[in-house]
Amino acid sequence: MDIGIPEDWVHAWYPYVTGTSVTRIKYKDGILMAADMGGSYGSTIHYKSVERMKQVGKHSLIGASGEISDFQEILLYLDELILHDNMWDDGNSLGAKEVNMIGVHFEENHVATGFGNHLARPILCEEWREDLSFEEGVKLLEKCMRNLLYRDRSAVNKIQIEKITDEGLTISEPYSLKTFWNFGAFQNPTVCAEGSC
Repeated sequence: MDIGIPEDWVHAWYPYVTGTSVTRIKYKDGILMAADMGGSYGSTIHYKSVERMKQVGKHSLIGASGEISDFQEILLYLDELILHDNMWDDGNSLGAKEVNMIGVHFEENHVATGFGNHLARPILCEEWREDLSFEEGVKLLEKCMRNLLYRDRSAVNKIQIEKITDEGLTISEPYSLKTFWNFGAFQNPTVCAEGSC
């Protein structure tokens, strides 16, 4: 059945390797963004060291959930754009306002993609405040990522947190969250399940 969609667009309907949620918050000195490093092939977690956040230019950070190859393709386009911009040698560099010819204005104190929009955003809405310190912001993001780890079967316990301030951008080394899996329902999940009591 021909529905008028170009053939090269159809591949995105059947993603191969996908990533889970990305969360981002604003804190008093800048922005923090967190994502795990899992890459799922269908319902199987196949890769556990996929970096899904990258610095773009001097002033921007991009994080991706969904199809990893789409993210990689976007990064290639952005690299070409930055190279082309550098060839002008006008002393300017690309920033967030150069997304398109009229700029894009989107302002939010916290954002989460994918399943994180349902599981992390409620935590962020309840606990985020404008005067968060760096340490408090990291703890808040870790709480969100831990919640996603417990509830999203595609999440892995290996995360990175990126920080953007006026001084620049830093990316943490990958690390694991402290977790607790000895809840009664985890130990014996069929006790009092429907039809078993």
